[in-house]
Amino acid sequence: MDSGTAAVIGAAIGAIGGLSGGWLSALEQRNQRKEERRRWRDETRRDAYVADISATKRLAAAQWKLADCLWTEESTPEEWQVGFVADHEAWTEFSAAAAAVAVAGPASAAEAAHDLRTAMVEIQRAMMAWVAAAREVGHGRLDEFNQRFKAAAVAKRQPDLDFQIAARAALNTEC
Repeated sequence: MDSGTAAVIGAAIGAIGGLSGGWLSALEQRNQRKEERRRWRDETRRDAYVADISATKRLAAAQWKLADCLWTEESTPEEWQVGFVADHEAWTEFSAAAAAVAVAGPASAAEAAHDLRTAMVEIQRAMMAWVAAAREVGHGRLDEFNQRFKAAAVAKRQPDLDFQIAARAALNTEC
C-alpha cells in the first residue's frame, strides 16, 4: 500500500471515529436530557401529590373542628362563623392542590384526585347544609346533619386511599 492510500484510509478511519464519537456524545446528551426531564416530572408530581394529601388532611381537620363546634351545646353563631371561615380557607387550598394534581398527571392520578375531590365536595355540602340549618334554628345539635356529615366523611376514606395508591404508582415507589 502506498503512502497516499494509507493517508486516505487513515483519514477515513479518523472521520468515522469522529462521527461515531459525535454521535455517541449526542446520544448521551439526549439521554441526559430525558433523565433530567423525568426527574423534573417526578419532582413536580411528588410536590403536587404531597400538597394534595396535606391539603386534604387540613380540610378534613377544619371540617371536623367545625362539626364539633356545631355539635357543642354552648357554641355560638360567632364560633360557627370562625369555623366556617377556617373551613372555607382550607377548601380553597385543597381545591388548588387538587387542580395541581390534574395538571401534573398522569391520568390515573388525576382521576383519583378528582374522585377524592368529589368525595370532599360531598362532605363540604353536608357541612354547609348543617351550618345553614344551625343558623336557622339557633343551635347546631342537629342529628340529621351530623349523621349526613359523618356518612360523607366515611365515604371519603376509599377515594383518599385510592389517590395515595395512584400517586405511588405514578412515582413508581412500590419497589
